[in-house]
Amino acid sequence: MEVVADATGHVTSKFDRARELKAFDDTKAGVKGLIDAGVEKIPQIFVLPQDSINETCHAEKPSFSIPVIDLEGVGDDPRLHEETVEKMRQASEKWGFFQVVNHGIPVNVLEEMLHGVQRFNEQDTEVKKQFYTRDFSRKVVYNSNFDLYTSPVANWRDSFFCFMAPNPPLPEELPHPCREIQIEYSREVMSLGVRLFGLLSEALGLEPSRLVDMDCSNGLTFVAHYYPACPQPELTLGASKHTDDAFLTVLLQDQMGGLQAFLEDQWVDISPVPGALVINIGDLLQLISNDKFRSVEHRVLANREGPRMSVACFFSTSLMPSSKRYGPIQELVSQDNPPKYRETTVHEYVSYSFSKGLDGVSPLLHFKI
Repeated sequence: MEVVADATGHVTSKFDRARELKAFDDTKAGVKGLIDAGVEKIPQIFVLPQDSINETCHAEKPSFSIPVIDLEGVGDDPRLHEETVEKMRQASEKWGFFQVVNHGIPVNVLEEMLHGVQRFNEQDTEVKKQFYTRDFSRKVVYNSNFDLYTSPVANWRDSFFCFMAPNPPLPEELPHPCREIQIEYSREVMSLGVRLFGLLSEALGLEPSRLVDMDCSNGLTFVAHYYPACPQPELTLGASKHTDDAFLTVLLQDQMGGLQAFLEDQWVDISPVPGALVINIGDLLQLISNDKFRSVEHRVLANREGPRMSVACFFSTSLMPSSKRYGPIQELVSQDNPPKYRETTVHEYVSYSFSKGLDGVSPLLHFKI
């Protein structure tokens, strides 16, 4: 805050956003550093505009929830397989979100992955600082708000990020507190992703291998989020509303809750289900499906209790250089249903998405024909 006096000598405080952002970033301690320092009021850079605060505080509770799809036995029973494909089709077209249970990743692996996120974030700040950067070419990137300097308001969370496929870091390049479990969990998610893309291909009326053959499952971007307890959760968000700039997202969330999707003109809680993973359609899958599948806005509420942990694995080669072009799949367009998007590379799409930050506007609009 900067103190200024007007022509009458009346003293007021002026909010210098750029200075406040840099001061926060320079601590390299993230939101957790604020909590460790004992803040009782959140800094202005995190405070939502008044209309957004009203919307968050007065949201009504909807009377429906997203589907939970059981994957047990899907590969063995043709009838069950067909039913699951149909459930996935309906969920992907209507909601853009569903949860999966009996997905093949052991519960102890899920739990240990969340513990790993907690261990990383709660280690000594001086140790964590070696990973703090805004250079996304680094093997491991830890910071608070990837879009800190471009978004309208900062989110109450810290994150660490790395590419786990196709060219993962060497084990010794990963943070020690979560190294082994991060490698194991990423391998499990890659395997699950191939299964999901097979079912989603069929849900689009395509050959089961089609999306995998298009390299949709080649890249995996691993992002671990840590949402500390917030002293004024009604004034901010853990994550602003956004869509995901990937083909598909596999999200592991703890039991605290806070994730919401915008469905039927209202915010709907995606409540934690023990042992489940949240799956959502990304922008790039909406693009290549020519709007048959939906990439839906979602957000995370801040919470007075905490910390909340989650791990989002995005199937995308993200900011890696790429020349492969993606547009609406030929079989899904016709004279009556022409292409709705121009072709793009994953790199071009994600670079544009990163440059604008979480501003509440879907990057897809930029690629519309």
